[in-house]
Amino acid sequence: MREVFGSDFFKTRYLKKHIRDFFIILLGSTLISLAVKYVLDPSGLDTGGVSGLAIVIKKLSRLYLNRPIPLWLSNLLLNTPIFLIALKVDGIKSIIRTGLGFSLMTLELALMPEYSLISDNLFLTSLYGGVLFGLGTGILLLARSTTGGTDMLGNSLSHIFRHIPVGMLIQFLDGSIVLVGLLAFSVENTLYAFLSVYVMGKVIDKVVDNGKKAKIALIISRECDAISKDILIDMDRGVTSLSGVGEYSRKPRKIICCVCSKKDVPQIKDIVREHDRRAFFIVGNVSEAMGEGFIEHWT
Repeated sequence: MREVFGSDFFKTRYLKKHIRDFFIILLGSTLISLAVKYVLDPSGLDTGGVSGLAIVIKKLSRLYLNRPIPLWLSNLLLNTPIFLIALKVDGIKSIIRTGLGFSLMTLELALMPEYSLISDNLFLTSLYGGVLFGLGTGILLLARSTTGGTDMLGNSLSHIFRHIPVGMLIQFLDGSIVLVGLLAFSVENTLYAFLSVYVMGKVIDKVVDNGKKAKIALIISRECDAISKDILIDMDRGVTSLSGVGEYSRKPRKIICCVCSKKDVPQIKDIVREHDRRAFFIVGNVSEAMGEGFIEHWT
């Protein structure tokens, strides 16, 4: 293929991809920086991770040292040993994108002017902060990056504590940091911080899984041919026929398999009902559907 298109074609293609990824990582890092500096920190919401710990350190240093340690400095000092551990365990190739995200966030926290976007309503503030932080994190994950912190540390620790799932390690680290926030903030703030963490998780899932979820319909009927034809023609949806055997009757059965969107399910039900009211109809959830008719660019 290189002989057909030439090496310059591939160099240009990969250059464009790297530039695109850089701006995606920049966008994600900026949203997280905005959430931390202008929403979470001014309202005293420790939402876990290194950024949450940086908020706690800033508050405690203001109380006991009369000189708050800047968020960017704590972010840099806390993340550096984590990156060194990850570098030793995973190698440089696996952390280079995260290194970029962490560097951009640290720089933005240092350069952004002091300002507050919070309202008097702590409930709304926790929601806004969670949405903004979750949106930024989700965008970074789409670019196979993070801003370091507990995600990277949890992944590195999983090589040591192999019997503990990575997700559980990350949850434990984040939960511990939220509880540490009790040293600096009230119980009310800590509870709202947990709410913000919950919102973050939901937004992250929404961003990462956007457009990938689908429904799968399995239909066992004596009228499979007619049902398949209507789905193919009327709905323009692909259908796959599978062969099965009823264990009770020991008779061969045709099974229709159709992956579709949520809004297609009622129409499929109507088609099945029209041809065979005694059909066996199963509808399930699909976490990711990629290919023609769905997400065609695999990630």
